[in-house]
Order: sequence, then structure tokens, then C-alpha cells
Amino acid sequence: MALTGRTALLAALGTLPVGLWDPGWTGIAAVNAPLALACACDFALAAPVRRLGLARSGDTSVRLGEAAAVELTVTNPSNRPLRAELRDAWPPSSWQPGTEVEASRHRLTVSPGERRRLATRLRPTRRGDHQADRVTIRSYGPLGLFTRQGSHKVPWTLRVLPPFASRKHLPSKLARLRELDGRTSVLTRGQGTEFDSLRDYVPGDDIRSIDWRATARRSSVAVRTWRPERDRHILLVLDTGRTSAGRVGDAPRLDAAMDAALLLAALASRAGDRVDLLAYDRRVRALVQGRSAGDVLPSLVNALATVEPELVETDAQGLTATALRTASRTSLIVLLTSLDTAPIEEGLLPVLPRLTERHKVVVASVADPHIAKMATSRGTAEAVYDAAAAAQAQSERHRTAEYLGRRGVTVVDATPDDLAPALADAYLSLKAAGRL
Repeated sequence: MALTGRTALLAALGTLPVGLWDPGWTGIAAVNAPLALACACDFALAAPVRRLGLARSGDTSVRLGEAAAVELTVTNPSNRPLRAELRDAWPPSSWQPGTEVEASRHRLTVSPGERRRLATRLRPTRRGDHQADRVTIRSYGPLGLFTRQGSHKVPWTLRVLPPFASRKHLPSKLARLRELDGRTSVLTRGQGTEFDSLRDYVPGDDIRSIDWRATARRSSVAVRTWRPERDRHILLVLDTGRTSAGRVGDAPRLDAAMDAALLLAALASRAGDRVDLLAYDRRVRALVQGRSAGDVLPSLVNALATVEPELVETDAQGLTATALRTASRTSLIVLLTSLDTAPIEEGLLPVLPRLTERHKVVVASVADPHIAKMATSRGTAEAVYDAAAAAQAQSERHRTAEYLGRRGVTVVDATPDDLAPALADAYLSLKAAGRL
């Protein structure tokens, strides 16, 4: 229960005649007694808060950056009308900064025995599960002098999924995939590709594609056509250790790695390949296996929603052992990690032969665009020192990438905006060359 501002105003106005005409206890009683009686009546006529029925419905998931609506149904079982202010509390990251008060507070009037439905608009700023907090209701009497107040726990969980901003690149990558797949006039041939069909020879065809046995059985020269392999296994491995927490721009490196993994998963599933996911630092943070082509992307998005960087050093031995158990047959292992020299030399290099022995390995890393900008800065002594430091950092990354390349690893090093399409291009190049 609580007094309202109207009560305080009436009490303040009542002190004026008391001070002018009858200062003392008699004057105070003459003013405050009727006000106290009015407050008591107002309190008695206010609808009780504890007996209200509350239930939630609405969205259970939303992509980061998009809006979600969670509805709250308020039922008034009493015989008094409910005039109330309601606050639907959620974590601060459930709204854009500065919009919480307007979005979480509602005014409502509910007649006896009726119900009303309120919609709380959320626009989360962080991934993960957002749990609804208490619903606080302040019920007013007809005079607006005194209120009943109480809180209810009405559980609800809104899962905020990765935004998948790189999906805008998917149509262009699928067009290139259709070319590789022989759905257009362009047919590819490479070591390890699958035989598709026979057609007549035309000038300009590679003579190595001629099928001499088929030619002997027909009156024209027959040429084999090829298509990229299908039903290959791709394992996406996200390093969620300390290096993934470094911020590049406004987001951690892990978010850019997730976006690249989602684009590659969408592309590979359309190509007929099987896609699994492993997120690991010192233990498994997320694991998605055995999903069908239509279910793999929703499963990955849902699994990645709650994955956050961990401020621990990644256990490279454990990551490798888990990846090898997950990829039981020859696979393409895409490791999204840092290209910093120390983690690679101390963590990945000692265990790399175990991965490359049976599998094709791609290492994808998020580059900081601010480093490239620093490398070109000039004009002051401080800018020159910054440029020297940036050039040294770039040189170390290039040296690490070359070292991995000499060991049969394909390296993709790009800025957050370019990493997803660059990784998709690397996948398509491997597929076109028949190296999967």
C-alpha cells in the first residue's frame, strides 16, 4: 500500500487554513481526519492485487536486433473494478537504451470478472535467454488517494538468436553452387569429383574427359561430365575460449565467427552435405549432430543463442579429441579461432597433424579492421608508432597463415563483415577443385 501524490497535495493545501485560522492540534485534526477517512475508503474500494490472475503468451524467440511481443493477460476476479498501473520487468538488455520506462509500464482498467491483454514490446541488445522478472501492479481507488501494491512472478523465457546478418550473401553463393552442381551450362571437372553423365563432344572440351568405351559403342565421341561431391561431412568448430572474447568493433569475435558458421552451414546443407557443429573451450558448450538439411540451420541458430565467450585458455588437446570423435569419417573441419601467434604455436600446431592426417582443415579467423587503419596512419610521432605496431601485428598474422598453409591448412583471415562470404568462397573453391 502507498499514498499517492494527490494525497500529499491535499495534505499540503490543508496546512494553509490551519496555519492562518487555527494553528494547533485541533486544526490539524480537522483537516487530516477527513483526509484519512477518504484514504481508508479509497483503499477499501481499490481492487485487491494479490487475487489477480496473470498469464503470459507471445513470442518465445527473436533474432538479435528485431522486436518481439510478449503478451500479459490480467484477470480481475474481484467485484471491484481494477484501475492500475503495471510494470512488466525484464533484464535491462531486453530494450534499447532509454526505452525501458516507456516499454515496460502500462495503464489499464479491468471491470469485475473481466480480463485485459497487454503487449510488452521487447528489442533485445544481447543474445541468450532473457527471463521475465516480476510484474508489479499498483491498484488505485476511485479517489486516487491510496493504492494497493503487489508483485507477481509470471515466468517467461525469450531466446534471442544470432542475427545471421550474412544471409544477404546466400543468394549469390547459391547461384555459384548451382553452376558447380551442373544445373547450368557450366560443368566442372576435378580430382575426386563424381561422375554425372555423358554428352557429345564439342570443340574445346578437355580430351581427358572423353569416355573411349562409350565412344566405341556409339557413332559420336562421348564426353564425361562431372559434378561436385555430395553427402560430404562438414564439422564447424567454434573456439569459445579467451581469444573469442576480444571485441572487434561493437561485438566480440565470437559473434562474427557465428555469423560465418551459419552462412557456411546454410550453403553446405543446400549442396547436399551434412553439417555438424561443435563449440568448445575446456568443455563442450554446444554440439549439434545428425540434423537433416531442412533442420540443420534452425538447430545451429538455437544452439548458438546461449553460447558466450569464456575467459579461459582453450584446451587444444581436448578440442582436437572431441572434434575427432565427432568427425568419425573423412571430413572438412572448419576451425573458427584466432590467428594470434601464441595460441596457434602453443595450442593448435602440436595437435594439427592429428587433424590433417585424415581430414581437410580450414582455419577461419576474424581480423581487426582497426589494425589495417592504424598501419596506414602517419603525420605524428604517435601515429608512426601505431603504424609500426600494426604492421608488426599484420606480419605475424601473415607468417602464421603461411605456416599453416605449408601444412595443408586453408586459411581464411578477414574482417567481420567479410569473413562469412570469404569462408563460403573457400568452401566453394574446395568443392570446385574436388578437394573435399
